[in-house]
Amino acid sequence: MKNVVIISSSPRVGGNSETLAKEFERGAKEAGHNVEFISLREYNLKYCTACYSCHTTGKCILDDGMNEIYDKLLNANAIVFATPVYFYSMCGQLKVFIDRLVTNYTKIRADIYMIATQWDTDPEIMDNTFEAIRGATKYCFEECEEKGLIYGIGMNERGDARKNEEIMSQAYNLGKNV
Repeated sequence: MKNVVIISSSPRVGGNSETLAKEFERGAKEAGHNVEFISLREYNLKYCTACYSCHTTGKCILDDGMNEIYDKLLNANAIVFATPVYFYSMCGQLKVFIDRLVTNYTKIRADIYMIATQWDTDPEIMDNTFEAIRGATKYCFEECEEKGLIYGIGMNERGDARKNEEIMSQAYNLGKNV
């Protein structure tokens, strides 16, 4: 049994990236894993101020929900980043979250999964988003391996993910096999 942490950055309740993240969650739970679903819109995270107090104290001076999230990430065997694509990259909520990982990023040891949804139908455009997330997961996290990607392309309206049986199945199966 693994500890799976899903970071959903969609500001839209029931958005397509959140829908796919929930389907990943369903698969992981059915496989018997412990799953923590974190919706960033509920945490009102503050921006990193680059004060680097965390380097000397080991804690971020900002008092918000991030301190609660750190512990979950440090105990995770798998972390899922789910985001809608806005202007060819991750949404702002996920970027703020990633910036705030500076406190503990060298301590994270987990398999990495990424889910992204976008209006455009060109999967190459989504590669920009995944590469931006890899700035943390590949180049900053230590001993973490990328295990899966979900390209939710051509999804504009809320509910488009749910209408696509193939992508829903992909999300479920990726979660089931985490």
